[in-house]
Amino acid sequence: MLLEDYADVLIHGRVHVSPKRLIEPGPTADQKKRILESAKAAPDHGRNTPWHFIEVSESSRSRLGSVFKACLLERDLQASHIELQEAHDKALRGPLLLLAVAKLGITSDGVSEQEKMVSLGCAIQNILLSAHALGFGSGLSSGKAITSQRLRQLFKLPPDDFPICFITIGTVSKNKSGSALRPDLSAYHSIF
Repeated sequence: MLLEDYADVLIHGRVHVSPKRLIEPGPTADQKKRILESAKAAPDHGRNTPWHFIEVSESSRSRLGSVFKACLLERDLQASHIELQEAHDKALRGPLLLLAVAKLGITSDGVSEQEKMVSLGCAIQNILLSAHALGFGSGLSSGKAITSQRLRQLFKLPPDDFPICFITIGTVSKNKSGSALRPDLSAYHSIF
């Protein structure tokens, strides 16, 4: 297969997989390292590495689930026991769970926050494509708890670091029927 054909298959073959459909086995230690090292190929003006990926270990999953549960209860005092348990259990999904963090602190080189966010987005895409190339499914998730003070405190984030989304990686338990709907080129391209 030609390199450009491989890139096309890789990019267009990757689809979002819900974390509840991602199961063991997850990436081995070597595969995880390859996936995470793909992030460093993202564009990074000023070489600031304006992002960080925090792996949520198995031993920390329940604490994250408790934060999800507490955040739901703050938003909805009438949340049922089942809804609270579902909120907690979101932290237990998928073999590999990463928190993507934007590091937007002031730097002396004048790199804008927008550029830093673009760099983070590219690093995330590299991780997703690398996982896909290794045969794993992946999905992004956020939710209302992502911006909570509780989550910031759990991960001990400094004031200029912002949690953006979770990345879940694992083996796809069940493929969704139908192909992913993608916009037509005319929906996102124009000529000036």
